[in-house]
Amino acid sequence: MTAIDIRSDAVPAEIQRLRRRLERLIGVAATEGNELVALRNGDAIFPAMLEAVRGAEHTVDMMTFVYWRGQIARDFAAALAERARAGVRVRLLLDGFGAKEIEQQLLDEMDAAGVHVAWFRKPLWLSPLKQNHRCHRKALIVDEHTAFTGGVGIAQEWCGNARNPDEWRDTHVKVRGPAVDGIAAAFAQNWAECHDDLYDERDRFIEHAQPGTSIVQVVRGSASFGWQDMQTLMRVMLTSAERRFRLATAYFAPDTYFVDLLCATARRGVTVEIVLPGPHTDQRACQLAGQHHYTKLLEAGISIFQYQPTMMHAKIITVDGVASLIGSTNFNRRSMDHDEEVMLAVLDEDFTAGLDQDFDADLERSTAIDEARWKHRAALQRAREAAVLPIRRFL
Repeated sequence: MTAIDIRSDAVPAEIQRLRRRLERLIGVAATEGNELVALRNGDAIFPAMLEAVRGAEHTVDMMTFVYWRGQIARDFAAALAERARAGVRVRLLLDGFGAKEIEQQLLDEMDAAGVHVAWFRKPLWLSPLKQNHRCHRKALIVDEHTAFTGGVGIAQEWCGNARNPDEWRDTHVKVRGPAVDGIAAAFAQNWAECHDDLYDERDRFIEHAQPGTSIVQVVRGSASFGWQDMQTLMRVMLTSAERRFRLATAYFAPDTYFVDLLCATARRGVTVEIVLPGPHTDQRACQLAGQHHYTKLLEAGISIFQYQPTMMHAKIITVDGVASLIGSTNFNRRSMDHDEEVMLAVLDEDFTAGLDQDFDADLERSTAIDEARWKHRAALQRAREAAVLPIRRFL
């Protein structure tokens, strides 16, 4: 294997400066030598994940917020069950609220095969305080050397290639290299709350090769009180942007601090572009809460686009063509204040260029919000926006 030059003087100064800023302010070291492959939509995402599961020889750890219904749900259950019967240690962590629609038959089949299934905070077992704090992380770790994370849930809605309203638009990423440990730690953190056994003899704790060139910091957001690492991550990326800040998110309902920060970023000359769901959304209240801020954002010079073909479910940020964020975190109060999340901060110009290319493709299928027309929107629309304000901190 060819050696990778990871000396600081071999890394562009812009990337090195952002890396040190993130490491110091979040307190999580970045790793070098990672290989990342961005997977666009279900047609690319699900085959790659299933191939990895079916090839597992030692361990499979999987966690998801959404596990609903459809053929893809049955395919994953069958693949996990088959590996468990073959002697692979298989663990599946489901959020007690998000995955409640999973078919009982699939749970029974996996249990009979030896899959260890655990539930994160089932609502009936919790105090009202904990019920609001969910595990929104999506992660798959296979044999400790390959991981997947991003925005995709296990449900028919994510199948296809965003060709129509039944095929949601999303992005996942396949990771190999030292950053896999950070994703595995996100799984272990939540598994530890739900299960007595944190590891067993099948965990090998391997040394990672460095198959790629990406610098990656794995940031975990946790359900707690006070300022969170995910908020710090977003804040650093916004204040570090010098030329362009791009955001694609499924749920846009930030607090006034982050609205003001977006506006300040645009006013100092940074091009700020945001792609959000348009006519197709599964959370209309959240969309209305975000729309309440459109006028202020537009007046600051921010470009807002609404994706037209289907539900926009991706969670991606790119900064200046050199850095990107990808993972489970939306740009809303719920992701940044309440839920367990995981995000990759990737310092890699080539990887970021690929995400920017996808962003450009999404722009072609989106409609821009016109400032003048938005200011004259219907009174009913304004009333709907105002109606959700009392619950905006939970969205």
